[in-house]
Amino acid sequence: MAFIELRNITKSYTKGEHVVTPLLDVTLDVERGELFVLLGPSGSGKTTLLNLLAAVDRADAGEVSVGGRPLSQMRSGALADWRAENVGYVFQQANLVPVLTAYENVELPLWLLPLKAAQRAKRVEVALQAVGLSDRAAHYPRQLSGGQEQRVAIARAIVADPPLLVADEPTGNLDHESAEGILVLLDRLNRELGKTIVMVTHDPRAAKHATRLMHLDKGKLEAMSTAGKVLA
Repeated sequence: MAFIELRNITKSYTKGEHVVTPLLDVTLDVERGELFVLLGPSGSGKTTLLNLLAAVDRADAGEVSVGGRPLSQMRSGALADWRAENVGYVFQQANLVPVLTAYENVELPLWLLPLKAAQRAKRVEVALQAVGLSDRAAHYPRQLSGGQEQRVAIARAIVADPPLLVADEPTGNLDHESAEGILVLLDRLNRELGKTIVMVTHDPRAAKHATRLMHLDKGKLEAMSTAGKVLA
């Protein structure tokens, strides 16, 4: 059994008078420990797929299973509890709370878990150390560079030690140097901490860090080489 299993997934949205179906009968397996990168044009359903994996949204049809748990069959309350412990989400925008320090931003997800203050403090310390920002713990977002803000966001995503990280265009707003730093960091989290990472991106530089690369467009998944070419 694969760590992530999608079986015949369909998801549609209504936009005005039109029905848009970004995912149509999609089937996909992702093994534990992969750094799986998904490329595709805007509107191709990449973020929709991430949201299904992260239990932020539900499919209209088909089955989603992560770590042996059938998400499609779980009720909303149980799904929220599962998500808090099992998924870290990294967005294109860092989405840090501007009035909180880096430390406090990273600590936020831990308030959803039954942890004591000392346990929260230890986890935040470890997460900030993992992203190389222990010396920026007391800084506010306005005092950080864009790359540093995204590192704080990644620390926030890993602080609860989830087995799955999903990243939605994590380098989209960064300059070349900062973007490469984030890709290297995600690569290290995958190799050294064993995190399963599913990343969607337009950034072709992500290909060299992927253990597997696929292309999504018009509801169709196609395998790609690490050179970024669709395989026949």
